[in-house]
Amino acid sequence: MDAPEEMSHNDVLRVKLQVLREEHRDLNDAIDALAERATADQLALKRLKKQKLFLKDRIQKIENELTPDIIA
Repeated sequence: MDAPEEMSHNDVLRVKLQVLREEHRDLNDAIDALAERATADQLALKRLKKQKLFLKDRIQKIENELTPDIIA
């Protein structure tokens, strides 16, 4: 019986990156939908924006880890 192949660290990071980007895009859609409402809950809107920024930071960290450092 063949054992399943293990994913490399970079493969795992790429999968996480894809999931985080989807979550970021979904949050952006939710923020846009909430902002369009006349009675938009400003506190909820602020929380969603904060969560979106947190995801953006996590995405950036993973992208930095996946991009090799090049010393010119």
